[in-house]
This record gives sequence, C-alpha cells and structure tokens, in this order.
Amino acid sequence: MSDTTTSSYRVLARKYRPATFDDLIGQDAMVRTISNAFEAGRIPQAWILTGVRGVGKTTTARILARALNYELPDGSIKAPTINMPALGVHCEAIMESRHLDVIEMDAASHNSVDDVRQINDAIRYAPVSARYKVYILDEVHMLSGAAFNALLKTLEEPPPHAKFIFATTEIRKVPITVLSRCQRFDLRRVDAARLVEHLQGIAGKEAIKAEPEALALIARAAEGSVRDALSLFDQAIAHAGAQADISGAASGLVRADNVRQMLGLADRTRIIELFDALMRADVAAALKELRDQYDSGADPAMVLGDLAEFTHFVTRVKIVPALADDVSLTEAERVRGRAFAAKLSMRILARTWQMLLKGIAEVEAAGRPIDAAEMVLVRIAYAADLPTPDEVIRTLSESRRGENSAPIAGPTELRAQTHPERARSDQARQDLSPRGSRGAAAAATPMPASAAPASMPVETTAKLEQIRALKSFEDLIGLAAEKRDLSIKSALERDVRLVRFEDGALEIALEAGARKTLIGEISKKLADWTGRRWMVAVSAEAGSPSLRAQAEMRKAEMKDGVRGDPLVQAVMERFPGAEIVDVRPPAGPASEQPSEPTGSQPDGDVADDDTL
Repeated sequence: MSDTTTSSYRVLARKYRPATFDDLIGQDAMVRTISNAFEAGRIPQAWILTGVRGVGKTTTARILARALNYELPDGSIKAPTINMPALGVHCEAIMESRHLDVIEMDAASHNSVDDVRQINDAIRYAPVSARYKVYILDEVHMLSGAAFNALLKTLEEPPPHAKFIFATTEIRKVPITVLSRCQRFDLRRVDAARLVEHLQGIAGKEAIKAEPEALALIARAAEGSVRDALSLFDQAIAHAGAQADISGAASGLVRADNVRQMLGLADRTRIIELFDALMRADVAAALKELRDQYDSGADPAMVLGDLAEFTHFVTRVKIVPALADDVSLTEAERVRGRAFAAKLSMRILARTWQMLLKGIAEVEAAGRPIDAAEMVLVRIAYAADLPTPDEVIRTLSESRRGENSAPIAGPTELRAQTHPERARSDQARQDLSPRGSRGAAAAATPMPASAAPASMPVETTAKLEQIRALKSFEDLIGLAAEKRDLSIKSALERDVRLVRFEDGALEIALEAGARKTLIGEISKKLADWTGRRWMVAVSAEAGSPSLRAQAEMRKAEMKDGVRGDPLVQAVMERFPGAEIVDVRPPAGPASEQPSEPTGSQPDGDVADDDTL
C-alpha cells in the first residue's frame, strides 16, 4: 500500500458518519418528531440528546446544526429544513467542526463557571455568517453545579439567533432545572438485525466479502452502538486481510472464525453443544468440551458468559417463539434454540441461569478459573435433570397408586401407624371434646331451674366464683395461659418435673436452670388465681420429664416413624443429604384437631413446641 493511500485512509466510523437525517439508522421516532417540528415552525431553543456511547448523539447534534443553518448558494432556502439533498453553504464546515457560528465544547474538560461565563458573554453577539449561532455541549452532565446554575438564565431566555444542543450518556446527572428547559430525545440502541444490514451495505461499498455469521458476531458485540460496530468491522477487515485491491476485488474474506478469535469468543456451535451436554447431564462430555475450548484460547469466564447468554435466549424463545427469527442469529441458534425451548421447562432454564450467574463471579474471583468453571458445569449438569421435591412425591405417589389401589397414608394415618398410643389419646379427646357427640349432647342439655339454689347471699356467690378447682398439671398450665402469665407458663413447661399433683397440693422437682424464686412465685400465683392457698413443695424424687422434654421426645419419635415410611425413604434417596426438619399435617379440614377446653393442652403437650 502506498504512502498516499495510507495517509488518506479514513476509518469506517468517520467515512460513513451520517450527514443527514435520512442516514441515521434506528432513530425513526426522533427523526419524525424533529421533522414535524421543523415543518410546523415549532423549533425549541434547546435540545438534549441522551443514549449509550456510539448511537449518534454528537452526529445528530451536527445534523441538527446543519438543518438549522441549511442554505443553498442561490438563496432559495430561507428557513430551517430537514430536507438537505445537497451540500449547502455551511454544511461542510459544520460537519467538520470548523464553522465559526457552530461552537462545539467538551463539557468534560470545560466544566467550570468561567467556561459557561464565556458562553453567556459571546451569545449576545449575532452569528457571523449562518442563520443561528449553535452551541453543542458534549457530555454536558460533567458541568459543575455552579456552571449549570450560571447557564440556566441564558438557557431559558436565549437570544433569537442562538440554539443549544446538549449530549450526554448520563441523563440522570443533569439537573432537572436544565432538563425542564430542553426538548429531550432518547437515542435508542440499534438492534443487531439492523446493524447487520448496515454492515452488509458498507461491505458492499468497500468491496469487502464477509460471512453473514461474522457480521452477526460483530453486531452482537457492538451492543447497539453503530460506532462500535464500524470500529470492530474495521478491525476484522485488518485481522482477516480482506482489503480490496485496486481492481475492487477483495483479497480476503472476513470469516466468523477470525472474528471469533479477534473478539476472544467461543464458537457459537460449540457453546450450543456444551449447553446440550449440560442439559443431558453428560458431565464427561461437558468437561471435555470446556477443556477443548480452553485449550483453543477461550476464557473460562467468557465461555460461561456465552452459556448464560444462550440460556437467556432459549428462555426468551420459550416465551416469544418469534424471537428465533432474528437475522443476527446463526442457523444453529435458530433451529436448536427452538428445540431447546420446546423441550426444557422454565424451571430448568431459570435454575441454569441462576447457577451460571453465580458461577461467573466465582470463576472471575478464582485463582484457577478453569477449575472453578469445571465445578460450575458439574453443579449444573448434576441439577439439570433433578426434579423438584413436589415432582418426586407426585411421581412416587402415582407409581404406588398404580401398584396398590389403597390410598397412601396421610399424616393422620402415618401418626396412627408410627405412634399408636398418641392416636388413641387423640381419639379419646375427640370423643370427650365439646365438638364430639357426647360433649355436644351434654352442652345441649339445659340445667333444670329447680337444680339451682333458690337463694344465696351475694358475697357467698362471689367467693365461690373466685374458687377454682384444678384437676391436673395441664390445667395449671392452661390457667397460666388464660391469665396471660407467659413467664410462669414457660417455667412450668421448661423447668418443672412433675412428681405429684392434687387439687391444692403440688409436688415438683426443678431443672438445673430453674430460677430460685420459682416456688414462691408459683405459690403466690396459685393463691391469686384459685382463691385459696396451695401447698407447693420441692421433692427429692426425680419426677417425670418436663413438658418441653416430653414434646421433644414425641417429635423425635414422630420423625423416626415418618422416616420409616417407604414414600419418605424414596424421596430421601432421590435427594442425598436431605433431612426431615419437621412433620406437620396438611392444612384443611382433614388435619383439624378437636378443640380443647380453655386452658388445657392435650396429653401435657406444649402448644408452641408440639407442631407436627
């Protein structure tokens, strides 16, 4: 290549920079709004353009400045217009940033009050040759707070010959007082399909041959930035040696493999094969594929990132199948993506995504990334076909029903099988409870009027009402609950071992951690609650275990009984390392326990601890 060619070469991003609104791609909404405003003569005094890097903010600002000052040599254009079929008097100078009346300022390096003061001083003077004096402030969010304040008055009431165009990537950092004085346009990312078309057009103009998959990789890596896409395409052309010669015929081809190597990406087809191995729980194939890609130079974290991206793509296709028609996708992605979306459940895809997201961070922080990546793949493959607990139970239940028509024992039946004494006690309480037949009959039988005393002194009646009989230790705990004395109730359940109980006499043994004043407290409370004195004594005998200890023993027995059930054993085998944390009856009428008399607990159970 000659020195003349080298010196005159311009990168694609500059060579194909849009010069008119028709050249802008992916910004149709903004172009339509500006066009309508120009045609109606409703041109604001200031615009603010926001968007990610490379979407065309500064370019759009220059096109706006050109449209505001568009003028043909014959003087036929007298007003701003967006229709600019040919270069006007000021167009070339504006697009090359050398026009005296279009002042471009980088707010990142000119962000002080003095810089804004210079604008305020100069804006008063009329333009030298153009129709408007236009100030373009790039990265305006970098202005200091004082500089913004200095600009406000001029921005709100600029001279008729002045216009402002701001550009920023951080719109949230711009004060609302400035935003409210500007017409805002959000420049969108250009979608990958549109970028591929744009790159194909440029490749044709440059006589460069490129594989469609190579252009798709470039468009995807650009993430919606036209400038990034052109810069990457420039790099890919140089990497592949695909420069056109003097005759216009390309001497090389931009291949997908070259682009993939340039960007450090893994082969898309190999990523799909790796995903397939993981979903089939083929750990050996998955690890081999990862090692092969690693030996080829792929970064382990990037491989997991590509896996996460493909998982996200399959999930989106499962929700919206039409997304697989995107032209920026390879044929393998479209076909196999649809197949995976139809076969895999949303639960599996969501779980894979979460594990990859967590795994990428682990790989980036690990001393040996490849080892960490392999462990991530092992976890994913192990969990790929692992059903959820409810699916296991449902499957095992259906298989057991197929073998035996008898229904599987529910929690109530399991309790009767594993703890018959408790089941008989429950049945006895149900028969004697007010909700049982005998209890209901007794409650429904009215007391004859003749049975009541004919007369009685009021004071005697009050005294009898104060006296309360307690038939069991459980009645005492129920009375403490009824009186809302949680301290005594908890102490009776946790720190007291019952030796003997009679109405008016209580003989107990205390646990090692019981407070020393407990005996006196119980005596006083009993006298207050029952209306008579009680004899409370500490016995030398060991006594029965505390109610808390009894409840814990019953809970352990219940777990042991449930653990022996074949269905539970089958579930435990499917989930190695799982533990039975608690045993509870299902919600609903079937699990409803008979109501107990106020202040009592069944079999001396502690209600708070005996949840089965």
